[in-house]
Amino acid sequence: MLFCPACANLLLLERAPTHLGDVNAAGCLRFFCRTCAYIHGVGDRRLTKSVSRLPRKVVDDVLGGEDAWALADKTQTMCPKCGAGDAFFFQMQTRSADEPMSTFYRCCTCKYQWKEN
Repeated sequence: MLFCPACANLLLLERAPTHLGDVNAAGCLRFFCRTCAYIHGVGDRRLTKSVSRLPRKVVDDVLGGEDAWALADKTQTMCPKCGAGDAFFFQMQTRSADEPMSTFYRCCTCKYQWKEN
C-alpha cells in the first residue's frame, strides 16, 4: 500500500492513459490519488508483495488468571475436552442483572476452561 505524500490518502492503481504519440506510456501502471493530483509511476510491471508480521497483542486474562482459580470450588462435571470428572468452578455476573449468572469451569486434569450460561 502506498499513501499520498500530499494528503495522506490511499493511492489506487490504474493503467496510465495513452497519450498522443507516446508509445511508452501506453499500458504502464501508476498509482494515483483520488483527492489531489498526485501520481506515482510504476517503472516495472512486476509489483512486489511484502507481508509484514505484526507482533501478537498481549491479552490480559479477564477472569483473574491463576489467582482466581486458587480460591475456586470443586465440583463433579465432565470436561468436554478430556472427559475427566472433576473441575473447578466459579460464577460471575457477566450480563445484565435480570439474566442468570455465568458459570466458568476449569478441568482439574487438563486445565481446559469453558463457560456455561
